[in-house]
Amino acid sequence: MTRSDLIVKLAERYPQLLGKDAELAVKVILDSMATTLTSGDRIEIRGFGSFALNYRPPRMGRNPKSGEKVQVPAKYVPHFKAGKELRERVDFPAV
Repeated sequence: MTRSDLIVKLAERYPQLLGKDAELAVKVILDSMATTLTSGDRIEIRGFGSFALNYRPPRMGRNPKSGEKVQVPAKYVPHFKAGKELRERVDFPAV
């Protein structure tokens, strides 16, 4: 599902919301989540999951084209962990 799909679904599910209002709601939520992660805080949405930052230390990498070694700097990457309710809802037996 893309951002546009989410906006359309919101507008369909809640007819009292105009398309622009649904778009604004999605934008505000996503911007707020990005700002929270940028400040180093954790986001937890009960029944859905949590977002946090994982630290990746510096390491030696390899340029796949030339094969030469390159230094990859340390960085923080976003990490999502699904909550119990979400895991249970999507866990279905393979057919």
